[in-house]
Amino acid sequence: RHGSGGAGCDEEEAKAEETKPEAPKPDPAAEYAALNDKYLRLCAEYDNFRKRSFKEKDDIRVSSKTDVVEKLLPVIDNFERAALNGTSELEDYRKGIEMTFRQFSDILSSLGVEAFGAEGDAFDPNLHNAVMHVEDEAFGENVIVQVFSKGYKLGEKIIRPATVKVAN
Repeated sequence: RHGSGGAGCDEEEAKAEETKPEAPKPDPAAEYAALNDKYLRLCAEYDNFRKRSFKEKDDIRVSSKTDVVEKLLPVIDNFERAALNGTSELEDYRKGIEMTFRQFSDILSSLGVEAFGAEGDAFDPNLHNAVMHVEDEAFGENVIVQVFSKGYKLGEKIIRPATVKVAN
């Protein structure tokens, strides 16, 4: 046998392979159950993430409103003081209103809110709401001749368009 080379080894290897136990075949039901469990866990995780995201958005919204209201409270305090002060002269009221208006404008500025829409500006339908039109040769075409209410924007987002009267 030994003289025949490797022929005896091949027979032994073949016998060893025949005696090896076969790998167990996966149970389709168990495989399905495992995948289904994994799927259900993923769905539950996503649902929790979605709920958490909505709650965080709501918390941010409330926090933002609270921050703005907190900045506006001193303006309200000044109006209350003015309303309770019945002995002031008309000039004192006017000065108080001007100071309160300036305070309010400063707050809007600190929040990044800008006013726009002034007489003489070119009319832009993206920024202005024309409610009146006048034919007047003293003004150029599509020029704002009167502002009924200023427009306001925050960055590029228009909060309110300016309400204006436009010439020609």
